[in-house]
Amino acid sequence: MSDRKKDVIRETDAEAIRLAKTLLRSARFGALAVLEPQTGSPLASRVGVATDIDGAPLILVSMLSAHTPAMLADPRCSLLLGEPGKGDPLAHPRLTLICQASRLERGSDAQARAERRYLNRNPKASIYAGLGDFSIFRLEPQRASLNGGFGKAYLLDRSDLVTGGPIVEELAASEQSAVEHMNAEHLGAIAVYAHHFAGASGDGWSITGLDADGMDLASKDNVCRVFFPQPLVSARGLRPVLVDMAKRGRAAGDANNET
Repeated sequence: MSDRKKDVIRETDAEAIRLAKTLLRSARFGALAVLEPQTGSPLASRVGVATDIDGAPLILVSMLSAHTPAMLADPRCSLLLGEPGKGDPLAHPRLTLICQASRLERGSDAQARAERRYLNRNPKASIYAGLGDFSIFRLEPQRASLNGGFGKAYLLDRSDLVTGGPIVEELAASEQSAVEHMNAEHLGAIAVYAHHFAGASGDGWSITGLDADGMDLASKDNVCRVFFPQPLVSARGLRPVLVDMAKRGRAAGDANNET
């Protein structure tokens, strides 16, 4: 049995990790599974999703929701991400994260950063984010299972999904100002990122988040993920990378127009 299971699970490689990070960073919602305190039975519900700057999922939930007291009683939970498209829904990639949930203390630096990133991604949530019974929970990934489609199963651990090191706090300190500057002054460059690097269509793209691996973009209800050529090692590297990617994307577009 164990040998057959090993045959089913593929070796985790860079392509699998990128797909998992794409599903995680581009998720707008997910299916959250918790354990009912009264019965110990599994309880699944849909939640809005964003990510912290290091990649950990963030959810904004009310104490009136059944899953919130369940997470407070037992932090073990699971989050399923991945939107089906046309045809067989099981043919589309999805990611299941095994997590430990923690409620972020209102007024703390961690809560302020998480709320900022959540609302950048889900601006309509601002109408209830400040209500007293709503809290931000950070879901700490312990491990994950990636199904990339038929015959493409992978197992991942925390280090495959969550960024560590000084770059996290360093970039977090300047992220919001960079996001606001790009959205105010460089919408043309953002369109290049979306069209050339993510293969997205349409207009109205803006940046909702920046991290060491790349950036998250949104246009109304459409989202896409753009990875940097190499992960950032310091916040000082962000501007040169953004400038270079815009130049490369525009050059590629000009070359295509000439042919």
